[in-house]
Amino acid sequence: MNIPSMGAIIPKLAETHTVYALEFQGHGRTTDIDRPITYPNLADDVAAFMDAVGLEKADVFGYSMGAGAGLRLAIDYPEKVDQLVAASVAYDVEGWQPAFREFIPQMTVEMVLDMPFAEDYRELAADPDGFPALVEKLIALEHEPMAWGEEVKALKTPVLIIAGDADVSTLEHNVAMFRLLGGGVMGDMGEPLPASRLAVMPATSHTAVIGQTDLLHGFIEPFLNGETPKGMFE
Repeated sequence: MNIPSMGAIIPKLAETHTVYALEFQGHGRTTDIDRPITYPNLADDVAAFMDAVGLEKADVFGYSMGAGAGLRLAIDYPEKVDQLVAASVAYDVEGWQPAFREFIPQMTVEMVLDMPFAEDYRELAADPDGFPALVEKLIALEHEPMAWGEEVKALKTPVLIIAGDADVSTLEHNVAMFRLLGGGVMGDMGEPLPASRLAVMPATSHTAVIGQTDLLHGFIEPFLNGETPKGMFE
């Protein structure tokens, strides 16, 4: 992944926000280093970036691996995250679709080299021949243990979960995460709605999430601004 592959949502958000777009270790224009790619490592990098540019706190938007890094950032550096938008995320490996979990042991560097990512990588990378080594690390990332349920439950950071209805994470897992964050209660009972939110995009696979700019923006902007639809009893 790289900044251009995030599509039009970045310039759309930049119309009303100051946006810092990051390319992770080994991705886009960022060189790789002698270190595994893990979600805690990526969160550490984002925290270090924020320190380097003088950002004490920010709203964070991440998609796919970026959403996992954003979630880990909110867990490990809660003082740095005002609100988190996590699109296509899981907090536990059991939350991935069975088809994806069955696919992980079959992943090889060779099969990824035949995907469009390989050519995109060469266009931006400081080391155009570094893609196979990066893929090895990304496959290793899929084998990393991940069970953050208790840490998610302890979060005070408001989170907007965005998922496609045919995403890599199951619908049940997205609902479970929403409930861990205090969501899933009935409104119209005189109590304020939870700070966290859940949005499901219809007819949407994992790779189709990021291309739906207007729908994404329609979810993200009201969340960042603290806007909620008004009900009959308000």
